[in-house]
Amino acid sequence: MHADFWQGRWARNDIGFHLDQVHPGLRRHWPRLKLQEGATVLVPLCGKSLDLAWLAGEGFRVLGVELSQKAVETFFAEQQLEAEISQVGPFKVYRSGKLEIRCGDIFALGADDVSACQGVYDRAALIALPPPMRQRYAAHLSAILPAGCQQLLVTLDYEQTQMDGPPFAVSDAEVMTLYATEWQVERLEAKEVLATNPRMRERGLQRLEEHFHRLQRHA
Repeated sequence: MHADFWQGRWARNDIGFHLDQVHPGLRRHWPRLKLQEGATVLVPLCGKSLDLAWLAGEGFRVLGVELSQKAVETFFAEQQLEAEISQVGPFKVYRSGKLEIRCGDIFALGADDVSACQGVYDRAALIALPPPMRQRYAAHLSAILPAGCQQLLVTLDYEQTQMDGPPFAVSDAEVMTLYATEWQVERLEAKEVLATNPRMRERGLQRLEEHFHRLQRHA
């Protein structure tokens, strides 16, 4: 999934991964992290997700990272927010109130950029990446995020041979392989969701589970 793949998806408005509502699982499970109001939350590969505005509305400072400039500009336009734009290292930064989105490569994000992050919300980052990039991505987060940081991770599990990703199938076993060395991992919920995802049925799936995990970075 190179940069031009995602730039093309946004250019064609081929964004079936975008939800037109706040993810119900975010509302349901985010309180389990027990983060204090005002904590900074990293949202990798954030797109124009409505979850960003929800998190800001709950009192958190939100740091999104997104490759597509179109996605970032569309988010601020749709939210009717005037963005202050600046350049920070390799990132074009859009800010408005408690919301900040850095437009650029997630792998260019350094420890100094996320030193204040106490939370991470990953709904569509890990499952957007093929296996080798998932390993690199998880290792990168583990390397730059501070001790004690918590993460709400949302994954999808299905028979990978029935459909090409993205989104890719990521089993609980893979989550443990990717994160258990550096994070405490707790599965919060596993939910069958094929009935409410007709696009996935059309792509050939016979089973689709959505899993929610709470992770905490070891000291």
